[in-house]
Amino acid sequence: MLRRLYDWTLSLAARKSAEWWLAFIAFVESSVFLIPADVLYLPMALSRPERAYRYALVATVASVLGGIFGWYIGYHAYESIAKPVLEFYGKLDEFEALRTSSGIGFILLMLVTSGAAHLPPIKVVTILAGVMHVNLGLFIVSAIVARGARFLFLAWLLRTYGEPIRDFVEERLGLIAGAAAGVLIVLYLAVKYVL
Repeated sequence: MLRRLYDWTLSLAARKSAEWWLAFIAFVESSVFLIPADVLYLPMALSRPERAYRYALVATVASVLGGIFGWYIGYHAYESIAKPVLEFYGKLDEFEALRTSSGIGFILLMLVTSGAAHLPPIKVVTILAGVMHVNLGLFIVSAIVARGARFLFLAWLLRTYGEPIRDFVEERLGLIAGAAAGVLIVLYLAVKYVL
């Protein structure tokens, strides 16, 4: 099922309505959808490199709006909506562990790491931010920085290196971003608990 969903998302890049689909996928990814918007963004930006930054802006705005929706789900509808969604994706236990051990600073750090490497998935972080009552303004600014940096960096890579970077982005960028996210988490924990 996951592969069919991935292939369907990828097929949207060839449609005339691809930009709208990108906005939709980026929105729902930030609150309930499993497949990242990158699956659609990458082929769109490669096929029309002159629009890479435009697509990055569309994906960023839609992703932030979806994140706000996820925040509202966590804040107002955790039991009725968020919990079933997290159970469906098998993320409820991870979520509950994060919920009981996280402070607002750690949630904001997770938003940045999720924006860079999808670790943890963005929908988990947005819902958690709502459940933990993270200030909505601070959340929005952090989401703009995190998601914008991701999509604009991808746009820059694709505009600068074109098709050859696609394999690198698809196969290795997640690992590199994950390593960077790990370093950020270790630094955060060191500052919080050691200093």
